[in-house]
Amino acid sequence: MAESVIPPFVFSEAVRRFWLVRAEQERRQKQRGTVDQGARAAVTGGKQMDGFAETLTELIVDAGVPPEAICRRGRGIVGLPGYYRPRKEWDLVVVHGGRLLVAIELKSHIGPSFGNNFNNRVEEALGTAVDTWTAYREGAFGVKPQPWLGYLLLVEDCSGSTAVTGIPPTHFGVQDVFRDTSYLQRYVIFCRRLLLEKQYHGVCLLAARKEDADREDNYSEPDRDLGAVPFLSSLLHACRGWI
Repeated sequence: MAESVIPPFVFSEAVRRFWLVRAEQERRQKQRGTVDQGARAAVTGGKQMDGFAETLTELIVDAGVPPEAICRRGRGIVGLPGYYRPRKEWDLVVVHGGRLLVAIELKSHIGPSFGNNFNNRVEEALGTAVDTWTAYREGAFGVKPQPWLGYLLLVEDCSGSTAVTGIPPTHFGVQDVFRDTSYLQRYVIFCRRLLLEKQYHGVCLLAARKEDADREDNYSEPDRDLGAVPFLSSLLHACRGWI
């Protein structure tokens, strides 16, 4: 199948839906009087990343993958076996012909708290990759070609994520690359290293402001190598190679 051109701001509608769903979840929680502390309402409510899953599904189908091979949260089985744990639920998986082709994790990080939550995101992404690749090595998915693993992260573009933040004292110091950086810059370093160390085949980092939700250009790409085009190009190239 011929390659299709990835349109500019391909995730624009997904970002718009992200902010709409998040606002609606917070409104409902306030009505129930069960508002989560800080920004946890955006995490415990779920559904915020559904627009991304739908966009990815459409593109994967256009690449020739049968729709029935694609599973998303709430639409099919998204659990995969692990090595250090029995199973891990991904946000989108593609299983075709008895083979695991694709597994994608979709995450967000919204303020005001960026400190501890940054570390949580790092540990989650690394833990998922190590667990999955070790399970693959041990034959959890059978003797098959490697699946394509992807990680997409949407970070709120706000003062909490873009302001330079100090690092508490540590034994032996920290790497110079992390000095005088914001949390968004640290996410760039982290995501680039996920690719460098081949923890994921594709990593996409987006930054967005709530007030820009209704614009077409409602998100930015803090690092070109971590943008939508390289992420999707890698994913769709893999899909076309399997079908």
